[in-house]
Amino acid sequence: MKKPLIIVESPTKARTIKKFLPARYIVKASVGHVRDLPKSTLGVDVEHGFAPKYVPVPGKEKTLAELRGAARVASHVYIATDPDREGEAIAWHVAETIKQKGAPAPERVLFHEITSDAVHAAIANAGVIDEKKVHAQQARRVLDRLVGYKASPLLWKTVRKGLSAGRVQTVALRLIVEREREIRAFKPVEYWSIEALLEKEGQKFIARLHQVNGKKAELSNERDTMDIVNAVKSRDAFQVTDLRRRERRKNPQAPFTTSTLQQEGAKKLSFGSKKTMRVAQGLYEGVELGAEGAVGLITYMRTDSTRISELAAQQARDYLTSLFGAQFLAKGAQLYGKSGQANTQDAHEAVRPTDPTRRPEHVKKFLTPEQYKLYELIWKRFMASQMAPAVFDTTTVDFLIDGHEGRQALEGKVGKASNLEPRAYLFRSTGSIVKFEGFLTLYREAHEEGEGRALEDEQALPEVALNERIPVKEIVPKQHFTEPPGRFSEASLVKELERLGIGRPSTYASIISVLADRHYVLLEQRRFTPTPLGETVAKIMVMQFPDIFNVEFTSGMEGELDKVEAGTTSWQDVLGEFWGPFELALDSANVEELIGHAHDLSMLATERCPTDGGALIAKGGIFGPYLSCENRPACTYTRPLGRDRKPAVMTDQICHECGKFMVIRQGRSGEFLGCSGFPKCRGTRALPTGIKCPKDGGDIIQLRSKRGGRAFFGCANHPNCDFIAWNKPILEECPDCHFMGAEMKSTKARGDFRKCMKCGNEWEVAAPELEPAVAVG
Repeated sequence: MKKPLIIVESPTKARTIKKFLPARYIVKASVGHVRDLPKSTLGVDVEHGFAPKYVPVPGKEKTLAELRGAARVASHVYIATDPDREGEAIAWHVAETIKQKGAPAPERVLFHEITSDAVHAAIANAGVIDEKKVHAQQARRVLDRLVGYKASPLLWKTVRKGLSAGRVQTVALRLIVEREREIRAFKPVEYWSIEALLEKEGQKFIARLHQVNGKKAELSNERDTMDIVNAVKSRDAFQVTDLRRRERRKNPQAPFTTSTLQQEGAKKLSFGSKKTMRVAQGLYEGVELGAEGAVGLITYMRTDSTRISELAAQQARDYLTSLFGAQFLAKGAQLYGKSGQANTQDAHEAVRPTDPTRRPEHVKKFLTPEQYKLYELIWKRFMASQMAPAVFDTTTVDFLIDGHEGRQALEGKVGKASNLEPRAYLFRSTGSIVKFEGFLTLYREAHEEGEGRALEDEQALPEVALNERIPVKEIVPKQHFTEPPGRFSEASLVKELERLGIGRPSTYASIISVLADRHYVLLEQRRFTPTPLGETVAKIMVMQFPDIFNVEFTSGMEGELDKVEAGTTSWQDVLGEFWGPFELALDSANVEELIGHAHDLSMLATERCPTDGGALIAKGGIFGPYLSCENRPACTYTRPLGRDRKPAVMTDQICHECGKFMVIRQGRSGEFLGCSGFPKCRGTRALPTGIKCPKDGGDIIQLRSKRGGRAFFGCANHPNCDFIAWNKPILEECPDCHFMGAEMKSTKARGDFRKCMKCGNEWEVAAPELEPAVAVG
């Protein structure tokens, strides 16, 4: 008897689906892609409509044979790969591979969540493969192949053999490099502020100088600042001259899209984008929940939409009523909608729990720590989206100070010749208190440095009345300097990519991981810094292909792919419009000129060929750039360019492999210790920092995570010793426990400070002395 066959990508997904279906169903996994463009050749026939030449993915021969065999004897074939462009393309490739005489025509089913109801409904409503969606994905794949295979050889010839350029990754790299240039070019500007510390009935609060003579207070130097301090410091109290109270409401955030999930995962959980998507994939495909079996805990995690179904919203509202009461519910079901971003696709709901009543703590024992953290984040965000706004009482208190009185006192000291004029100084204090917590009872959004202060984080003010005099404890002048723009974190880079329309949210994780894997960027203290190699790659690619590797083109291309999916343009037309200008840019490349921009060639002015004394010139070849004698081919002298290494420096460190001394060597990620017996002994380890581990006394060294290459500091005895520090260590003594070793930490609010690596004590970094606070009274 023939049986129905369901084909999915993942074995985990297959096991979960199998549980919901009658025993007659056969469920098999393709284990990802089954066909792709060949690795060794371009695989695209540019002359004949950009026709791709697909080949089986190496190692999939057995899987393909099993799928063909199962399809041959099946009563129905359902292809249930992921419900997005890439999943549609996999479905098409599977269908093309298993196509054979006598086998049933494949039908397409879409699972937006993996639950019993969703699986049965999808099979009952099986359709056909969306060829327009397949064409959109095929256009992206061919486009990326053309750029990668045609532009990368230019990097080999001008920078170094083995480098690669990606259509979207290079634009993301350009953003990181240009931000770094902004930081280097930034010149700090001095400015000052004045705070008055006031106190009523034991409650202290701050009022800041807001205006001078009705205009915004702008203080650029210490002299002007101290003039104002001296004019107001004689006051023992500030009189309330204006008082405004109002009620403000703060609405909950919409449920997660792929992008906002990655951003919040980075900010709240310190998860990289790749980790967030990997954990989310597991939650979507199914987790074993004891007697209940495998269950998909969240909806499909690759989505641009914040839309929520009426059923899911009502389920959440019913459960929230039982948890918090009806007063904590929004007035009606909040269904949300599209994200509002350009190039948004609205095929799926937002990322949400499949069952709102399945609380994180109820399933915690079945989840890994990473799964629990992410599921809790998704559950709370979704449930909060159906809750009532938070209500705040906000208060603004103004103190208008007549500077005439203070300046008269000052003139008594400096004499009648003073040019000081009376002024009016407005000090303002703002604060808020939570009147009704609403959704904040369950969820609070995370904020990075520089993102501003949330309404719920403002200071609380005491009850004051108009014309009331509030005692002043001290007047504090503060010196500041403008700061450069911050380096991108994973969260802020994802946000910027989405804002600019670069790539798709589903591709952000791979974009970021590729840049780190290629050593184009480093992730240090959770911020991206371009490596010298990354800066050179971006420089050469942007210089030669300014119309390709820019934000406008990359964002516009996403719009063109959307048109392919909508059926308003053909994928060949999109590629044809791209190929002409790109081919011209390729053909016009001046390799020797680009080498000059990628390398320091100043030595050519004085250095001569050691064979015949001829001048040396830079050339590009398939094995990388090199120097050649001008008399070539008569003179055959050549020398690789850009591979110069610092001479190895002997140290007193002993190789843990063979016992010989170790030397400092140079690698693509920086300096490291290598055995002096290389190549017979390949022992290596990181350079010690000079600080000892507070746990076992081993050397603290710099290490890199296996995923994403993130830098951190740990014990040389790792993994036997589990001590790690995410911030750079410095040899400073802790004032509490006297341990010699501290992490260098910094925030915009606090500035630079230290944290002891042993006891965790924190202390401020000594700074140049400024004008002391002025006590009043």
